[in-house]
Amino acid sequence: MKGTITAFINDLIKYDYILFGSVFFLFILMLILALVLRKKSGLSAFLALLSFAILFVGPTLGYIKMHEFLFPHTIKILSQKKLNFTPAIVVTGEVKNEAKKDFKICKITASVLRQSKNKIKTYIYQYKPLKKMSIIEENIQKGETRSFKIIIEPFTSSREYNISIKADCQ
Repeated sequence: MKGTITAFINDLIKYDYILFGSVFFLFILMLILALVLRKKSGLSAFLALLSFAILFVGPTLGYIKMHEFLFPHTIKILSQKKLNFTPAIVVTGEVKNEAKKDFKICKITASVLRQSKNKIKTYIYQYKPLKKMSIIEENIQKGETRSFKIIIEPFTSSREYNISIKADCQ
């Protein structure tokens, strides 16, 4: 857990700091406004609740939407094959940089997800994959399409599965 948090903090860019600072400033501003309007208890309570909602929801949604806007990319799976004599799955695909800047680093993660006929179980299984593997691609120029291959090993499950792939590029 400590490693995940440290990696997240190390990967922050200047726009992330601006986002987090502005969300915190908006939180303080709303709290001060709620205190100034304390005579109107309904409005004051609404502003206080709104300020805490902004504090907890703002950074998460802002981070996701900002990175979708700044670093757009498309990723697709070209093929997936379970190997017969080795407990592994080979996934090949492509990632395309659609941003206006070059990507310095792109972390591509392939996950093996359990499948079920129950839609609720399938939704829950996406948060707990059977196996996950990642690779790093560096220096992807704007407009470039880069091919990749991920070997997910060891994978010995005989259950029904699906492959999911995502990329986090900066």
